[in-house]
Amino acid sequence: MNKQANNPMIDSMFKAGAHFGFSKTRRHPSVAPYIFGIKNKVEIFDLEKTSDLLEKAKVYVATLGREGKSILFVGGKSEARNATKIGALSINMPYVDGRWIGGTLTNFVQIRKRVEKLERLTSEKEKGELTKYTKKERLLIDREIANLERFFSGVVSMKELPKAIFVVDPKKEKTAVKEAQDMGIVVVSIAGSDCNIKSIDYPIVGNDSSQTSIQYLTNEITKAYFDAKSEVKKI
Repeated sequence: MNKQANNPMIDSMFKAGAHFGFSKTRRHPSVAPYIFGIKNKVEIFDLEKTSDLLEKAKVYVATLGREGKSILFVGGKSEARNATKIGALSINMPYVDGRWIGGTLTNFVQIRKRVEKLERLTSEKEKGELTKYTKKERLLIDREIANLERFFSGVVSMKELPKAIFVVDPKKEKTAVKEAQDMGIVVVSIAGSDCNIKSIDYPIVGNDSSQTSIQYLTNEITKAYFDAKSEVKKI
């Protein structure tokens, strides 16, 4: 791996642990060209190749930033939730940091109705308009608000279908990936060695099970978007 450490980005990915895959028995065939070797029975990614993939993804994301297009961030597993939410909020994008609700993309009209209900109930509560209900009714409404927030708080800002989705672990989030593909939405994804990357538009092969790795790669994507959008504002 020494030759890979000469590149600052590769060095940063190495320090973040982005080079770790899984055991060879778990490897998906599509990831084989990106494996550097094996250490302690764990496959190691070729970070030079990962760096190339990351750069391609960043170039694409930068075009979205310049055009002001939206990206939906998706990372529901525990290692990804924090980076997914913080990354999305840093560039004012919608996110799903919990369980993916089927139809979020393919049945977007119905999902928007649920989100609008959340907005309406929250607004009524903040304005004190729920006092007209009985104590039991208010309790039920509070429970409904909490339930809606749990599933839809991250997509309140998503008024229309996104141009792309950024996914941590496409194997875990296979439903989200499938919905995006069905709707013609571009998929950018951090994909571990057990993932099928054949159908991913912009795969970033790397450790998708480590908080530090996920955070580093997510930060690179959000920075590419932010910098490109900022450049447009300066013109």
